[in-house]
Amino acid sequence: MFDTFLLDDSIVSGRFAGGPVGDLRLYPDLDRLVVLPALPGWAWAPADRYDQEGAPHPLDGRHLVRREVARLAEGGFSVRASFEVEWAASVGDGDDFVPACTGPAYGMTRLTERSAYLRDIVETLAASGVAVEQIHPEYAAGQYEVSVAAEDPVGAADTAVLVRETIRAVSLNHGLRASFSPKVLADGVGNGGHVHLSLWRDGANLMAGGDRRYGLTAEGEGFAAGVLSRLPALLAVGAPSVASYLRLVPSHWAGAYACWGLENREAALRFVTGSAGERGRAANLEVKCFDAAANPYLALAALLAAGRAGVAERGTLPEPVDVDPATLGDDVTPLPSSLEEAVAAFEADATLKDAFGEAVIDTVATVRRGEIALFAGATPDEIARRTRWKH
Repeated sequence: MFDTFLLDDSIVSGRFAGGPVGDLRLYPDLDRLVVLPALPGWAWAPADRYDQEGAPHPLDGRHLVRREVARLAEGGFSVRASFEVEWAASVGDGDDFVPACTGPAYGMTRLTERSAYLRDIVETLAASGVAVEQIHPEYAAGQYEVSVAAEDPVGAADTAVLVRETIRAVSLNHGLRASFSPKVLADGVGNGGHVHLSLWRDGANLMAGGDRRYGLTAEGEGFAAGVLSRLPALLAVGAPSVASYLRLVPSHWAGAYACWGLENREAALRFVTGSAGERGRAANLEVKCFDAAANPYLALAALLAAGRAGVAERGTLPEPVDVDPATLGDDVTPLPSSLEEAVAAFEADATLKDAFGEAVIDTVATVRRGEIALFAGATPDEIARRTRWKH
């Protein structure tokens, strides 16, 4: 199948995808059909992919998430998830990045400068059925973030796509361009795609109310441990671009170390308890090392598989890190510093092989290596420039 494209729209071929032979069928999920207020006359729905015999296509991301949801359900578990969406807004339609606001990081000035734009984003998302919990200016130049309510994993991935396309459309309507690239400017802070996860059983959040550290239950800790131990492999889907590794550097709140901690924004896994009185609802695990280049369906399927394996293994977490891990030297392990390293770990991981199957493993690795070759010898500035408007 021909759906293995690189950033420059070239096609790479693996053993299961990328050639001219074969076909599939797309079936829109009409339960998720949304009329798009920002694109009058248009509607959107996510689609499931099937082969011509009516079986789920082996490369269908929504099917992979559903299968992992079903596997968790066999043990009585469910997961609530959401994606934080960060983007950088640029003035005009040129390929250079010109920040759409000039106020200081996180400041009210940035909201004031673009209040009509941000209001339109919130109102348009609400009209599309998206429950916006927060919108605010971020650290980097022209950067904002929107957070939405948690939902079932398939719904969370669908919503992540809808939110991004809504932001893109509203931005264009305001004469702006939105970049979700992991690294908009080589010397700037990139866009993360943080994933929030909580494990549930019988209506109870297993990330709270337990006797483990910070209120984790044994199952909640196992789920987190499964994710933490597989982060190098998970990066091949969660930080899938060469540009991702320009973002994934220490002391930039990107989560560049394979560690976890309570509210530690430099740890790859940030444990969030929520405020007193609401922890049974709010406690969750935030995966900080993922970015906005990730396919949300593959990212969630991989995270669910890793967490499920951790529960089955009765996994336990190492000691939490309560300082910037960059200060700990050899006492903490850095995550892969290149896409090559992540792909090698991905191909070697037995849990992900079982969850994804041979066709997905080969195709993901083929596309990643195609991008690695595409940027061979490129400088960070070149990588950022060539990636900027592709995500």
